[in-house]
Amino acid sequence: MPSLEPEPGTPPSEGARARYVMVGGFLGAGKTTAIIRLARHLTERGRRVGLITNDQSVGLVDTTLARSQGFPVEEITGGCFCCRFNTLMDAADRLNEAARPDVFIAEPVGSCTDLRAAVSYPLRRMYGDAFEIAPLSVLVDPLRALRVLGLETGRSFSSKVLYVYDRQLAEADVIVVNKVDLLEGPRLERLREALAARYPRADVLAMSARDGSGVRSWFERATRGAMGLGKSPDVDYAVYAEGEALLGWLNATVHVSCDTPFDGNALLRDLAAHMADAVGAAEIAHLKMTLTAEELSSDIAVLNLVAGDRGAELAHRLNAPVDAGELIVNLRAEEDPERLNDAALAALAAWESAGSGRRAAIEHIEHFRPGKPTPTWRMATA
Repeated sequence: MPSLEPEPGTPPSEGARARYVMVGGFLGAGKTTAIIRLARHLTERGRRVGLITNDQSVGLVDTTLARSQGFPVEEITGGCFCCRFNTLMDAADRLNEAARPDVFIAEPVGSCTDLRAAVSYPLRRMYGDAFEIAPLSVLVDPLRALRVLGLETGRSFSSKVLYVYDRQLAEADVIVVNKVDLLEGPRLERLREALAARYPRADVLAMSARDGSGVRSWFERATRGAMGLGKSPDVDYAVYAEGEALLGWLNATVHVSCDTPFDGNALLRDLAAHMADAVGAAEIAHLKMTLTAEELSSDIAVLNLVAGDRGAELAHRLNAPVDAGELIVNLRAEEDPERLNDAALAALAAWESAGSGRRAAIEHIEHFRPGKPTPTWRMATA
């Protein structure tokens, strides 16, 4: 089949359709790292890229991180792409006006499913003259997937949360086992075989978006070829809604400062440890935080914690101590949102009290459970 991606450096022809690449996957699968690496790959080949991030509320680590890399970004809040389809198209229009992207890369919220029926197929049917739709990629964290598929034991989620996880994989054209640097060969092969057996409609790839191993195969699928046009998997929206509602959500934006320079990387590690201890046995879906230096916005620290019994990881580190900065906290766990709020406030208070001259001024904080998903459109077939 002829390539849908021009040769590197070839400018798009006037009137050419933009490519729409959607990268789904459960909370903590590494979607943001993956889309930034894909965006860099495309930019290096002369393509203009626009990113669209998504969350149930405002104050996203994903948006902050993407913007820090220099990409034009639109943020859709207040619901998933499925429930905010018209807002998604408005975001694409704004990106078109600002940057004229050749490729739109969209990252839906990690608790969302039914993307094929409620986003990809409506987009193809109503806006097919403007967009060519890439295969739907769904990323998985391998250690979580091993537990979800029953290949290994360990902490996981309740059945209704796992229903959402299952439906995400059932609709994928491509299942991407991300973070393969965390697994030795035999465990990875067992996981790939189990995913291929349970979800036969999808191709199963493996890569590490963090270190770049195996990414070329995924880039090829994301930038060439078309979305599969088979019937969308069935989704029981009552169970889906109950599964989403079991997840507590906390978003906070905090101005942190001190009379003397402090170690911002240590701040993130300390906050993560305090919040994980406070949440206790409840399973954390994803805790992610950024700290951006006030005097140098390109200097940013990023922390991820993707399970209650796994250690936190600093994906990016601040280069030097800081006097002040903007802290963004996104915490999702199968827990009462009030408890998540209390955990975050206690962690900030503990940091303040541990040193003289420390201040944590909360600019925005909210906690809630996601509302019932109600898609704008749902088209079972293309």
